[in-house]
Amino acid sequence: MSFDLSEFLTEGLISSVNNGLIPSDLATVYAGNYLVKSLITQAQVTQVSDAITAYKTAQTAANQAQHQELNQTSAPEDTLK
Repeated sequence: MSFDLSEFLTEGLISSVNNGLIPSDLATVYAGNYLVKSLITQAQVTQVSDAITAYKTAQTAANQAQHQELNQTSAPEDTLK
């Protein structure tokens, strides 16, 4: 079994963002630094970027759903006069 540093770094960045351990902007900086140092490939930088985009999209959707749920539960009740 061989160890692939580039896969380890790529997956580490992705999982760190997905688990909220590092901000996505910082993961992008790390990916760029790893690319400059030839530790990961451009394809892996793209993989990290795509994962960050998917994470942000999922977070936005979750926030919108939560906001919508809060609006429905806190809506004023109609009263009869």
